[in-house]
Amino acid sequence: MDIIRTTARWLDEIPYSLIALFLRIVAAHPFFVSGQTKIEGPTVGGEIFGVDLSFQIPTAIRDSTFALFADEYKLPLISPTVAAYAASAVEFVLPLLLVIGLLTRLSALGLLTMTIVIQIFVYPDAWWTVHAYWAALLVVLLARGPGAISLDHLLFRRWTA
Repeated sequence: MDIIRTTARWLDEIPYSLIALFLRIVAAHPFFVSGQTKIEGPTVGGEIFGVDLSFQIPTAIRDSTFALFADEYKLPLISPTVAAYAASAVEFVLPLLLVIGLLTRLSALGLLTMTIVIQIFVYPDAWWTVHAYWAALLVVLLARGPGAISLDHLLFRRWTA
């Protein structure tokens, strides 16, 4: 019983800021990777410590992206062209903001909204595959914020303290 209490106390001491940083990175990753498949542009970055950190700077939307939104990702009330541009922009900008912790709650809300749209209109049978997990991460960030290891904390702490 002592080991359980000791472990629980140790876990209680993990700063939320580290947890939030981890959640922000994990939540941002699938959206950013998906966005990279939708765009064309020059590649920047490279490999650091064996991890490929290169990415494309968007200069155009791929033709395959427009086809995808016309054929498979059909959304009500929005044209496939507008949806392709919007999804590509959201999947590039919001994950970056999330990782650096800038406008974190707004970014998390945007990605949560995207997750809900994907769930309802694109893949309605996929809830327990991954969408529920994305939603859980994003809801924690919405509710608890970005933590102290974030630009939000650095820039806005005097208004939130």
